[in-house]
Amino acid sequence: MAEKKPAKKSTPKSARSASTIREGSKGFTDEERAAMRERAQELKAVSGKAENESAVLVKITAMPEPDRAMAKRLHAIIKASAPGLSPKLWYGMPAYTEDDKVVCFFQGAQKFKTRYATLGFSDKATLDEGHMWPTAFALKELSPAEEARIGALVK
Repeated sequence: MAEKKPAKKSTPKSARSASTIREGSKGFTDEERAAMRERAQELKAVSGKAENESAVLVKITAMPEPDRAMAKRLHAIIKASAPGLSPKLWYGMPAYTEDDKVVCFFQGAQKFKTRYATLGFSDKATLDEGHMWPTAFALKELSPAEEARIGALVK
């Protein structure tokens, strides 16, 4: 009679090996990884309001045109329209906070190689309008009409 082999124990696989990685998925882009590294550095830095604004202005100055001009103008509009918001870097982007929570942010077109810059708002901005409202706006340029609308939104 043949000798019985003991049943092979199945060992649980780790969550990583148990999950399958989709073919063609490349994960994060180089730009996204760079933004995450910048965010980690921002979290490590302990800065005051003046240092945060200085870091934002340095970041804006380092932006390529036309993002730089748009970011400078947005900074001035936001500071004038909502002086209670504090500028700081957020994922390497200029952002404006209230009670240390991001209300709005600017993402230049060059940062993620997109065809337009973005002015985004968090839920803290309470832009609620009915059952649906925009939380980000594509920006190609700033005319007086857009500047007035942005000023009203950040108030």
